[in-house]
Amino acid sequence: MIVTIDGPAGAGKSTAARRLAQRLGFRFLDTGAMYRAVAWAALNAGIDLTNKETLAQLAQSIRIEIGNDHVVVDGRDVSGEIRTHEVTSAVRYAAGNVAVRGILADLQRQIAGEGDLVTEGRDQGTAVFPQANCKIFLTAPAEERARRRHQDLLARGESTSLAEVLESQNRRDASDESREVGPLARAADAVELDTDGMSQAQVIEHLVDIVRSKAG
Repeated sequence: MIVTIDGPAGAGKSTAARRLAQRLGFRFLDTGAMYRAVAWAALNAGIDLTNKETLAQLAQSIRIEIGNDHVVVDGRDVSGEIRTHEVTSAVRYAAGNVAVRGILADLQRQIAGEGDLVTEGRDQGTAVFPQANCKIFLTAPAEERARRRHQDLLARGESTSLAEVLESQNRRDASDESREVGPLARAADAVELDTDGMSQAQVIEHLVDIVRSKAG
């Protein structure tokens, strides 16, 4: 069974999808981390992020290994490094690159062929897995999403303001919704869940109920 969880930046998809997978005994796939890995690799190599062809060549050449709790690029664990504000600001170049999306979508489908999966991202239920058994669209108000992201960054020791995080998030939302391929959108058959005011435990319980209803 494939469960897709899509939604805007800061909606809590990664944490919710990871915990849902644990509850269900499914594997978890953080597709956003894959795009972050490409952006990190480009920054690390000094590659011009606006050069679409070069960025696509990089995505094709690197080896990304992704598990429930780690992301490895060419043998280097970058799980923490891909979560910095710098990478967050750069990831839109990878996400908006048609060739990069094609490369990573192929990898995502390959991983999904290995068994039951909870996968999260922006276009999992619309472009990558339109045949998924259960599709969920997770969202929350922009200010609440930015507040959560700001707290995460502060916890990692990064010094940035809430206003900067909100501005960066708004730019990313606009880019995600308007990009040429795999834009952020709710699948017609997806169940929408607004997490505003919910605890993480409440979100997971709602998600489990949704999956069970779709599983019959």
